[in-house]
Amino acid sequence: MVRMAHLAIVGSHKVNGVAELHSDLIKTTIFKDFVQIYGPDKFTNVTNGITPRRWLHQANPRLSELIASKCGGMHFLKDLTQLNKLEPWAKDANFRREWAEIKLANKVRLAKHIKDTTGVTVNPASLFDVQVKRIHEYKRQQLNIFGVIHRYLALKTMAPAERKKQLPRVSIFGGKAAPGYWMAKQIIHLINAVGSVVNKDKDIGDLLKVIFLEDYNVSKAEMICPASDISEHISTAGTEASGTSNMKFVLNGGLIIGTCDGANIEITREIGDNNIFLFGNLAEDVEDLRHAHTYGSHSIDGDLQAVFDEIEKGTFGSRDDFGALITAVKHHGDYYLVSDDFHSYLETHKLVDEAYGNQDEWVAKCIVSVARMGFFTSDRCINEYAEGIWNVEPVPMDE
Repeated sequence: MVRMAHLAIVGSHKVNGVAELHSDLIKTTIFKDFVQIYGPDKFTNVTNGITPRRWLHQANPRLSELIASKCGGMHFLKDLTQLNKLEPWAKDANFRREWAEIKLANKVRLAKHIKDTTGVTVNPASLFDVQVKRIHEYKRQQLNIFGVIHRYLALKTMAPAERKKQLPRVSIFGGKAAPGYWMAKQIIHLINAVGSVVNKDKDIGDLLKVIFLEDYNVSKAEMICPASDISEHISTAGTEASGTSNMKFVLNGGLIIGTCDGANIEITREIGDNNIFLFGNLAEDVEDLRHAHTYGSHSIDGDLQAVFDEIEKGTFGSRDDFGALITAVKHHGDYYLVSDDFHSYLETHKLVDEAYGNQDEWVAKCIVSVARMGFFTSDRCINEYAEGIWNVEPVPMDE
């Protein structure tokens, strides 16, 4: 067997974990033997970043111009730390109104795209709940769609008067599965199957829509990120090296629901834990939980079992189509801790609904979050690579 990661370490000048958590994990877990051989200096951390020129200015020009009006021009696009000038404006009602108008316009644009490509009409006034990324069990799109089914079942049991009090939501998925990754394709199949039922349910109407956007790519991401109210970065703790879509969504004025994994941890430190919705087990608990699943007792969350029962009843198509997704959780060790985190996930979504109900406070959270995102520019990232890894000096470019 050829261990490519081991060869890469031997052949490399430096090894970077791309986020603080994973830079620490590679030194203390999977590559700890190499730390003893080469010493700790070979292993470093440079947290990933994104370019605001593409992911804010190009993707969301109206928001970029609004920010520039309060930050002294477009200079912030080359020095993202200047975003901190924006924070006092979170208290300004007129500024919050302008901010909200831009967000709504971006949601209207995405709603039109959804109508044109899927035929489903969504209400732009709904909360847009977005998870767009590569489809993989560790990224836990299955946790998200199980949560959507739970929400659907809860709405179905409510009296019409109670339903009217609920917050309308559009759950938007996007991403591609590797050609041979059968389980990932089953997740896509379930998302589409749930959407085909929920989107036609007249009892539910605009209270819940489920959308899968096909052929996800960067161009679509530039339209989706500006329209997000809440984005989901819900990988099993310890499995996501960093992630950068979390940064893109926050920079475009959306909030995050996520686990303590990858760059979510550093985003929380920068923007404040009152501006992010965190849930789930921590990375240090994962191995013990997996061991208990395999060699001890493994109980399934009651709400999750109700979701499984509904799937097995055939509500969303043939029960045989989705048996593997259920079996992976119930009988094959639940490697990605879907059941362990399900209750926390649902409770945190209740906090999202509650917070979104107060639009002034929600928009203020979004503005403050953007103002504190200066650290996550690729310019800072590249400078740290140049100084600490490549050992090169910057060369001035002709204007």
